[in-house]
This record gives sequence, C-alpha cells and structure tokens, in this order.
Amino acid sequence: MDLLNQLTASFRDAFHSDPLLICSPGRVNLIGEHTDYNEGFVLPAAIDKAIYLAVGPRNDDELHFIAHDLNKTYRGSLANLTPTKTWADYLLGVVAQFVLNGQPIRGFNCLFSGTIPMGAGLSSSAALENGVGFALNELFDLGLDRLTMVKLSQRAENEFVGAKVGIMDMFASMMGKADHVIKLDCRSLEYTYAPLRMDGISIVLCDSRVKHSLVSSEYNTRRAECEAGVRFLKTFYPEINSLRDVTMDMLDTHLKNAEPLIYRRCAYVVQENQRLLDGVAALEENNVAIFGQLMYGSHEGLSQWYEVSCPELDTLVEIAREHPGVLGARMMGGGFGGCTINLVREDALEDFTELITKQYKARTGKDTYLHACKIQNGTNLVSKAVSY
Repeated sequence: MDLLNQLTASFRDAFHSDPLLICSPGRVNLIGEHTDYNEGFVLPAAIDKAIYLAVGPRNDDELHFIAHDLNKTYRGSLANLTPTKTWADYLLGVVAQFVLNGQPIRGFNCLFSGTIPMGAGLSSSAALENGVGFALNELFDLGLDRLTMVKLSQRAENEFVGAKVGIMDMFASMMGKADHVIKLDCRSLEYTYAPLRMDGISIVLCDSRVKHSLVSSEYNTRRAECEAGVRFLKTFYPEINSLRDVTMDMLDTHLKNAEPLIYRRCAYVVQENQRLLDGVAALEENNVAIFGQLMYGSHEGLSQWYEVSCPELDTLVEIAREHPGVLGARMMGGGFGGCTINLVREDALEDFTELITKQYKARTGKDTYLHACKIQNGTNLVSKAVSY
C-alpha cells in the first residue's frame, strides 16, 4: 500500500489529477520452458511481485510516461508511434497495437513502478505490457476481453519490441488465479486451472544476478532452430505443423544423424512437453516429490540440450540438489541469466537460504537474492479514484 500511495502522490504532482491504479503481476512457470512458441504446453502462475501503474486520460493525443524507478520520462504522441530502443517501447508497442486494432483511444499519462526484480526472468515486460493494455481498456471503456488484451500484448513484443516470445508470459500475467496454476495449451489456447496444493512447501526464486535480455540473438536463434527442425521433418511427415506434432521416434529416425544440433533442440522440446504432462499428473495426485524430480530433468534439458542456461544458473541448481529439503529446482524463463525456481520444505527454508547464499558466493563470487512468492490473481484494477 505504501507503493500505491507513493505512486498516487507522484502522479498528482506530475499530472495534477487523480490516477486509476492497476496491478499487473509477474509470473513463474513451474515446468514447460521454451515450449510455448512451439505450440506445446506450459504451467505458469501469476505471483505477488508486480508492476503497478498509475494512469489517467488526456484530452489530446500526447503520451506522457514516467518510469518511476528509473527516474526517466518519455513524451510523444499517437501520431508518431515508432520504436525508441528504450524502456518506452514496452508501452508504445501496446499503444501501437491498439491503434492498429482500430481501438478509439486518446493520449494518456502513465507513471509506473514495481516489485518484480528486473532481469530475473519473471516477465516484468509482459506485466508492463498487460498493465498498459488493461489501462487503455479501462480508461477508454473499450470492452475488450482478457484474451484479446493478451494477444495485443504479445504482438506488441513480437512486432514492436522485436522479441519473438510466445504467449505464455502475457497469458499467465493476465489470466492468473490465486492459489492455482494454469495448464495452458499454447496451440489452442485452451486452459484449465489446477489447485496448487503445496502445504509445507515454499516456491523460492534464487536470483543468479546475471541479467539477460529476451531481445537477444540466442533466443531468436533457438526459435529458428526449432522451425528448421519442423521444416526438415515435414518432408517425411507433411501433416506436422510444429514440434507439438513430433515424436522422439521421428527425431531419432530422421534428424539425429542428419542434423545433430537441430536434433538436440527439437528433442528437448518434445521431452519437455512430456515432462509437463507427467508433472500435471503428479500434482493431481499431490505427489510433489515426483514433480520435483521432473523439474531437475527440465533443467538438465535446458542446460545440456537446449543450451540456454549459464554457469551461474547451473551452480544454483547443483547447490539446491545438495540440500535434502529441496524437492526440485530448475532455471526459469528465457535463460542466459535470471532466476532458478525451487520447491523448498518450509522447515528447511532457513537452512537452505544460508547454504545457497554462502555456496553461491564461494563458487561464483556473486551474491544471490532469494524471493519467496505466493500465487495471486492476474492483472487487475486496484482502485478507481475518479470517474472516467
């Protein structure tokens, strides 16, 4: 509440009006990484680390943005929606998609801050994009449903920012439900909520303090490698459209010897989809121990087969494996830095914190920061101070 009060006061100082306040959460993904853009399955949830936006309409076409934490401002207009290669693109991209979608919007003021650790792989960019879309929908009474806003956020990042991300991050941030995970089919966008029964177990994020950017050649290269594998296999199986349709038998028969690198990338995705389905079955049986072992398998695949980990993330998982109070651990997010996600018995949390803090520093020379998180609702209206 202190942050909301601070944002409200800062908005009033900057724009001389009362704001509408929006909370747009980050996300964790329990299992199923780099499967979303391959039309596979993911198992994310919205968390209690979020971007908070204070917004208000203008009577002209100007756009005034303030990144409160960065102490930076942007001023532009609806008439000039072009990429700036700065933080402002995450807002401008959403505005551009609303305009392209024919939505009747005007200029607006936006001041934002957050509690999502930046660069930790918790999808702060998706949270910000969702928050902007949600704000436009509220400010101008557009009547858009949540899925439409999710798709506009994804297009903003794909086409304006330039990161070819899948839909999971935006979907989890917008559609999250407290104390539930989302089993999302990234092909059909069909989804179900499953209760997250983890009594006595905490979800703990360990920050490698290695910053990453999804707008990187490596991320887009992985996507291109997967697409190359599908094109190769289509010469033998014309009916396939994505790695969702591919089996390990297909890969072993046709791709393993012909394209070893592409084989490893595709094999990881096929195996990860199966791990997720096995993991959902384990959660439905309340068998968190089996789920934790699948998380370790996921990390091995991401590190050795898909090669999107880094030495620091691998070290965090190795240390976690050494502690008997940890049921499972893996890197989370796009990779090349960010956090690991760990399932830790609450009675072991203090000892785990001490072990991983000391050992990570000893092995890498870096500090790690731990974030225990809870599952919360998706993007939502916090308060509406005045009538728009």
